[in-house]
Amino acid sequence: MVVDGTTEGIPMQISMQLSYAGGFKEAADQVAELEQVGLDLAWVAEAYGFDGVSLMGYLAARTERVQIASGILPIYTRTPTLLAMTAAGVDALSDGRCQLGLGASGPQVIEGWHGVPYTNPLGRTREIIDICRQVWAREDRLTHEGRNYTLPLPADQGTGLGKPLKLITRPVRSRIPIWVASLGPKNVEMTAELAEGWMPLFFLPEKANEVWGADLASGMAKRDPELGQLQISAGGLVAIGDDVAGVRDFARPLVALYVGGMGAKGKNFYNDLVCRYGFEKEAAEIQDLYLAGHKDEAAAKVPDELLESTTLCGPEGYIKERLAAYKEAGVTHLNINPVPTPGRTVAQVVADLKAWSE
Repeated sequence: MVVDGTTEGIPMQISMQLSYAGGFKEAADQVAELEQVGLDLAWVAEAYGFDGVSLMGYLAARTERVQIASGILPIYTRTPTLLAMTAAGVDALSDGRCQLGLGASGPQVIEGWHGVPYTNPLGRTREIIDICRQVWAREDRLTHEGRNYTLPLPADQGTGLGKPLKLITRPVRSRIPIWVASLGPKNVEMTAELAEGWMPLFFLPEKANEVWGADLASGMAKRDPELGQLQISAGGLVAIGDDVAGVRDFARPLVALYVGGMGAKGKNFYNDLVCRYGFEKEAAEIQDLYLAGHKDEAAAKVPDELLESTTLCGPEGYIKERLAAYKEAGVTHLNINPVPTPGRTVAQVVADLKAWSE
């Protein structure tokens, strides 16, 4: 198991990253349908298309039970207090169903799209978590002194008229769950220490303890017991059937994009992770090809072993074995990209996984 604690007897929840391919409203319609068959949580991404919060609010109006989570809101795009206000607002609209997923994104997006320096992501995340929890608790007027944020702003940095304030409206909950998307050793350690949940990408259950075990243990040793067990959301593309192994190839372009194109050489967290899994040669080849514009060739270089380990494609017995492996590794939320197959709709995939995860 990756983290201390136990998931024995506790069903894994089923979560899903929203796909915008058919449009925002259509994606919300799908979530409304899937919550009826067992979908527990919907992750709403934000990159450099439409914002994620608008859809979270729309989901709050269109659904009744499913948890609504940002997956992720980049920490550089909003002030810490606005992140807290945003989560509290969605939580109010959804009657307490919001989960705040945070991540650093990467320098290409943050500096290229937002024009904000990509500095000290680890320290910023730590301070943002503290500020958000102060805002929601409303125990006193907000003050914070940190390396990255000082509230109120010091007089020598502004007009000198800033004063400590308290959130005007009382939140539905004084504690909204915070998830952090992290991969690097120090960031994973911080996540285990401070966050309610962890969102690793390309999670291999059999290698997770080898890659992250020490970092998670170090963070857990400093964890406040009131946070409870660290929640972990991991999974991948899912296709159920006797002849669906080829569906894994649908994930090749995505793996190549992240391993090859999400960052420059030496600044790609996903490439680093694949190297830590033991695919150093392949990771270098994928990155070289992708950055040279040869995306198809890069996708073809994704190792079959990596592709199989980061997807769930096969007959029912195989899928159940993979579910057991994820649960044994401490995964609490199976995060899926369900693919319909002949005789099995997306809704049926979700329903089956929900039943098998009990």
